[in-house]
Amino acid sequence: MKGPLFYSKILLFGEYGIIKDSKGLAIPYNFYNGALKIEENPNDDAIASNGHLARFVIYLKNLQTEQPELVSFDIDQMQEDVDAGMYFDSSIPQGYGVGSSGALVAAIYDKYAVNKITVLENLTREKLLNLKQIFGGMESFFHGKSSGLDPLNSYLSLPILINSKDHIEAAGIPSQAQTGTGAVFLLDSGIVGETAPMVNIFMESMKQDGFRAMLKDQFVKHTDACVDDFLKGDVKSLFGNVKQLSKVVLSNFKPMIPAKFHDLWKQGIDTNDYYLKLCGSGGGGYMLGFTEDLEKAQQALKGHKLEVVYTF
Repeated sequence: MKGPLFYSKILLFGEYGIIKDSKGLAIPYNFYNGALKIEENPNDDAIASNGHLARFVIYLKNLQTEQPELVSFDIDQMQEDVDAGMYFDSSIPQGYGVGSSGALVAAIYDKYAVNKITVLENLTREKLLNLKQIFGGMESFFHGKSSGLDPLNSYLSLPILINSKDHIEAAGIPSQAQTGTGAVFLLDSGIVGETAPMVNIFMESMKQDGFRAMLKDQFVKHTDACVDDFLKGDVKSLFGNVKQLSKVVLSNFKPMIPAKFHDLWKQGIDTNDYYLKLCGSGGGGYMLGFTEDLEKAQQALKGHKLEVVYTF
């Protein structure tokens, strides 16, 4: 058995902000993917993944008992497949902010959900919100509270524009410039990040008036502007807003940036060779970089691993 592929995702803008109703923009990233599989001779990774799935089945069984109106699964079939050794064969790095659990949730929903909403039907706003809610409930198994956006992105394999918590839509993004010098890239921190502790730090900070004001007046403002600029293809304005966003994150989200990258982060702002921002919850994994001159950025970040995800 081998199921269809589900891709990783990148939240270009909106990390943390979408918890407080900022805009957000997520795009599928086809470089990494995963699929459900059963094999005769599983390796250690497959056996470990199978163990995770066995616990996930129990969780989903409880979820559908507690919220029958939300979602129901063919649990018997899922259990049978897990007993037969089913695992999630994935190239998506875990703890890197590119949606490893999201792709798994999308694959499970696709294969076992009863009366599932399919990608082929007319995806009204109501259906998208319904899917997001289902995926949020499913993905909470992996890291506490989930917005459901990662699995939604992986399931639809379309860019998703988040206008607010209750208003999301599939979005068209400007096509990439084949000959452009500008780029969005992933910078590998070499450290695995964990979502839950980072979200806890954020939620604690939200209890402070000053932090809440900063989030609304600076972080959300620049995030919203970045989303608008990106969708309009206004590169000049985008880089101005990304620079401001990078500054705000460096000043207010230090715990989410691995310590050894603080200087590198500031260097980008000072030289304008590149600007860094969080990719997902931070604490490790990837950081996102934006540059108007990729060669310059590569030179400045020599010795670090860069992966280009979009070109201007």
